[in-house]
Amino acid sequence: MALNKVTPLHTHPDSDETLYVLAGEILVNLDGTEHRIAAGGLAMAPRGLPHAFKVLQEGTRILCLQTPGSAQSFYDGASEPLSDSDAPNGSGLVDFGRIRASGEAHGGIEILGPPPFA
Repeated sequence: MALNKVTPLHTHPDSDETLYVLAGEILVNLDGTEHRIAAGGLAMAPRGLPHAFKVLQEGTRILCLQTPGSAQSFYDGASEPLSDSDAPNGSGLVDFGRIRASGEAHGGIEILGPPPFA
């Protein structure tokens, strides 16, 4: 993931989200409290808890699990597959409008506002 990539402040009304940091470091905002999570660390956001994350190191990789795994349609609508010409780390820009529209159409996520990071 690209340095400084962020997610909007959001909740998952019907699933718990677990973020396991495989490499690098992220800053996670869980219900207004920030936590730095380095490689090997774990953050959990129970369903309905407002949260967001920001990538703090270039090359960060995370494994994101949702339990139960019922939001595939949301991710399909909110995401765009990489092409062969895309840079491995991308620009880090997030299309929040696309994310919000997919959440409204498919459920799985509720966007509460912009990223809560300075």
